[in-house]
Amino acid sequence: MKQKFSTSWKKSAQPRKKRKYIANAPLHIKRKFISSHLSKELIKKYLRRSIPLIKGDKVKVARGIFRGKTGKIEKVFTKKTKVYIENCQKTKNDGTKVYCPVHPSNLIITELNLTDKKRKEKLEKKNG
Repeated sequence: MKQKFSTSWKKSAQPRKKRKYIANAPLHIKRKFISSHLSKELIKKYLRRSIPLIKGDKVKVARGIFRGKTGKIEKVFTKKTKVYIENCQKTKNDGTKVYCPVHPSNLIITELNLTDKKRKEKLEKKNG
């Protein structure tokens, strides 16, 4: 049930209200939900714990059936809050391989894609 997104809502202890907030959030806010923790080396380098994911970042899967696998991000699906990684594929019965969606909270960023100038400036600004 899609309802008008509440900008005044702050927090709740009730899981149903948290789920409703996440489900009804507009895309510019859902973008922030697609954040993952940085590796220990990157935390020391950039002095922050997490950052939103983009295509081209190298990540390591920390939870789920693909635990321990590393790979580049192929696609970020903001609407569903999922990420597709190059090494996380399943083989269908007809032999074709398909990407499996992984939630960003189950990932650790090991290498950043710094081709975006704004992203690079933002990281260095906090560090500097």
